[in-house]
Amino acid sequence: MVLQLENLSLRRGEKWILKDLNWQIEKGQNWILFGLNGAGKTSILNLLNAYYFPTKGKISVLGMEFGKQYLAERLRKQIGFVSSSLQQKFHQGDNAFEVVLSGAFASIGLYETPSDEMRKKAVTLLENLGCIDYANRNYETLSQGEKQRVLIARALMADPPLLILDEPTYGLDFIAREKLLESIEEIAKSPNAPTMIYVTHHVEEILPVFNKTLLLKEGQVFASGDTNELITSERLSQFFELPVSVIWNNDRPLLSKVHMVKK
Repeated sequence: MVLQLENLSLRRGEKWILKDLNWQIEKGQNWILFGLNGAGKTSILNLLNAYYFPTKGKISVLGMEFGKQYLAERLRKQIGFVSSSLQQKFHQGDNAFEVVLSGAFASIGLYETPSDEMRKKAVTLLENLGCIDYANRNYETLSQGEKQRVLIARALMADPPLLILDEPTYGLDFIAREKLLESIEEIAKSPNAPTMIYVTHHVEEILPVFNKTLLLKEGQVFASGDTNELITSERLSQFFELPVSVIWNNDRPLLSKVHMVKK
């Protein structure tokens, strides 16, 4: 079991951010975590990375149960995490190659001397993700799409059993988004691929490799299960509380609002 949440609740101050969550992820599954802004997605990610601890309930990630051992540093080294929020944390002057290498140590910045094997692996990842041409450029000068590709390469440096992609296409235009999604699909299909959680509020980003979905609404599980059973016109109309239409094309869903004709 990669992830297990049992009746998990999280309170910040007087407000319950998450309430009675139950979620299980088995090795080899790839999940969509779908919810609107403010639904609690970021709070779940902070829990998974041991930045938050549950107010009630149990959480186990990669076989490590929270509260029974000090696990924060060890856990984070086994989770590949990609988020645009990381982009501002790297030091000015770090180039793309150094950012990727830092993933071997789960650090922001490169403070330890990487081995030759680590350097070779970083080069391979940069090549596989189409980043090698700007490996020596300062990270801060890269485009949004280039930065996200570098962050994915960084996340894969330690061969993580779990890869979390937190809205990785944020700020990308259509072409850059589709190229990045192609790279994610290739990762999912590669030998010894990590289990993946893809966090989004855009239905059109759901790739065929993500065959499981959790719909999160107002801090609670609205529904979870097979993607093709949840990403439907009927279910999402209930979720959004307004009539929507979902059309599947080339194994990808497209969402639109249904305009009611006034009589």
